[in-house]
Amino acid sequence: MVEQALDNGSRPAEAAADGYSIDDLCATLVRRLDETALAEVRRAYEFGARAHEGQQRITGEAYITHPLSVARTVAEFSLDTDSIIAALLHDVLEDTSVTHQMLEKSFGSTVASIVDGLSKLSHLSFNSRAEQQAANLQKMMLAMVDDIRVVLIKLADRLHNMRTLQGLPQEKRHRIARETLDIYAPIANRLGMNILRHELEDLAFAALYPMRYRILANAVRRARGNRKEMMNKIEVVMADRLKNEGFDADVQGREKPLYSMYRKMREKHLSFHEVFDKFAMRVIVDSVDSCYRALGLLHNLYMPVPGRFKDYIAIPKANGYQSLHTALFGPHSIAIEVQIRTADMDRFAESGIAAHWIYKSGAASEHPLKTHGAAREWLRNLLDMQQSTGSSVEFLEHVKMDLFPDEMYVFSPKGDIFKLPKNATVIDFAYAVHSDVGHTCVAAKIDRRLAPLSTPLESGQTVEVITAPGSKPSPLWLNFVVTGKARTAIRHYLKHQATEEAVEFGRRLLRRHLDRHDLAIDDIGEEALQAVVHEFGYRDVHQLWIDIGLGSRLPSQVARRLIPEQPATEAPATRPARRVEPVLVEGGESMVINFARCCRPIPGDNIQGFLSAGRGVVIHRASCSNVADYRRRPDKWLPVEWAPDLYGEFSASVRVEMMDRRGVLARVATLIADQDSNIEHLDFENRDGVTSGLRIVLSVRDRRQLARIIRTLRQLPAVMRVKREQP
Repeated sequence: MVEQALDNGSRPAEAAADGYSIDDLCATLVRRLDETALAEVRRAYEFGARAHEGQQRITGEAYITHPLSVARTVAEFSLDTDSIIAALLHDVLEDTSVTHQMLEKSFGSTVASIVDGLSKLSHLSFNSRAEQQAANLQKMMLAMVDDIRVVLIKLADRLHNMRTLQGLPQEKRHRIARETLDIYAPIANRLGMNILRHELEDLAFAALYPMRYRILANAVRRARGNRKEMMNKIEVVMADRLKNEGFDADVQGREKPLYSMYRKMREKHLSFHEVFDKFAMRVIVDSVDSCYRALGLLHNLYMPVPGRFKDYIAIPKANGYQSLHTALFGPHSIAIEVQIRTADMDRFAESGIAAHWIYKSGAASEHPLKTHGAAREWLRNLLDMQQSTGSSVEFLEHVKMDLFPDEMYVFSPKGDIFKLPKNATVIDFAYAVHSDVGHTCVAAKIDRRLAPLSTPLESGQTVEVITAPGSKPSPLWLNFVVTGKARTAIRHYLKHQATEEAVEFGRRLLRRHLDRHDLAIDDIGEEALQAVVHEFGYRDVHQLWIDIGLGSRLPSQVARRLIPEQPATEAPATRPARRVEPVLVEGGESMVINFARCCRPIPGDNIQGFLSAGRGVVIHRASCSNVADYRRRPDKWLPVEWAPDLYGEFSASVRVEMMDRRGVLARVATLIADQDSNIEHLDFENRDGVTSGLRIVLSVRDRRQLARIIRTLRQLPAVMRVKREQP
């Protein structure tokens, strides 16, 4: 059996990746793992080597070299024993005959769960590569909600794949590199893992744009040679001044990563010589108080660049990053970027969420894990988004929005700080507070002044959301919200509302047709109803109601299937014809009631209803020219009437002919507003320089209000003719 072969097989050869062997891995782990854990790591390696026996990478190396390299990176993250074992076995479920049960039996449920979260969805079929990639990412990101080690190992896996891209065809190299830039590097950034993020970005940059990469690398190398002596002098001057003032400080010079420099040059349209933070100084001190005191000292040492100071200690970035950023004019007016932070902040800035395991294992003193908390909050938001989205591709769209935040910070009236992406609106803020606040918001106050919901916010503003119990989200909000959480919540609400409306309306339509035959839905047996459901290929009766309500399935067609057949010998009973109850139109447009744009019916008009697939019932004026054309399909027409207690506003179109005089258009608009109406759309037609024509779409409550507006406009001296547009 496979399991026996894996457990009892001969010891595999010591595979090595770039000269790195399992012995090297165990040697690096001996400082923090006991002998039992080291033995488990070695056993996992042997298990994986036997499972992958005979498999090779494109480079020609034994396949086990890849899991071994991934485990090496995971060990550099200082993750625990289960993580290292899972890294060594991360491909066995996908690429070998090993099963989940075998893995769980040999290494426990935790390792099996992590490996399962890392496995691709190769056994599923997808309509496109985009859908497949989205589903793979969705599974990985949802698995990391339960155990964040899944994504850390996945990032290590991607890092080794990026380091060994050379053997792949160019098209595949480009695809993997683009995916790395779009998804994996931003995830590493979101989790605060800057060292990993920068290497992923630089490797992807080199694969996508090899010529640009080489040119920029050569330019940095030349600049380094020119400025090396100057930067060394600045580093010494800073260190000496801090030491003389009693600071226990470590001053380090660093270079800006190539891809970060390239992106800055592209986004800000800068030449290489205009990027002044190619080289920067990092000052590491012993406490938060020392950070601010060191900042003041350095500002006295060199002139600060105005507008370049950022305090990420008081207000950390979304991924938990903390540091003081400033820029100084050094000797010869050389601009120097300086970052000031504590040793703990520096560790988190480089390792991010992985630093959690360093502290957990006792490698450092306890620390408030702000990076870990920020990551957990993000993961909880991911889970909320996943539960509300309809597909993996839609989920990926929302995740991407959250992976690229240009952050800003706004305040609630109580002083709570909320991080939002750049250009976020009041509605984004409302959903950041709570989904219920977002659903019921109607207006807002920004710095105590009333503002529309679509207003983009700016850092430092105080935002108060005004809610109303009866209000609900509008589809128009999707045009200007920017956060994935808000977009997902709005779509979920609208989808749920549309489903409820369609189910109720579908039952109403079918009930009308059954009434003609003295039948009620409740009188039809469950067996007959289920037979119709299966005949039309629906999953359940719920889907049948939805399709009827949205006009995708004719109620008359379903009713015919449900009416019991009468024996041929039985004479039909004679009874007076029943009046078919019309469908009542109770308000404005909804998910299942739509008003035709060709004739724009309003309350008071004689109307007809037409079943349109996907739109429900489309309401036309009885005098509409399209009604005659549609009468060739009588089974799709429904009798409809306006409900007595009607509510809402409706669109009507009028044509105005007037003298072409200065100010007459403003007078027309004022009169319409005085009649409690609003202009939705206006087309202006200049005819001959003497007269002009206007086509105005108005919002009105009924025919009476429209008639008042027309009479009022006719009283204007410059207006020659006003009439409602005929269909």
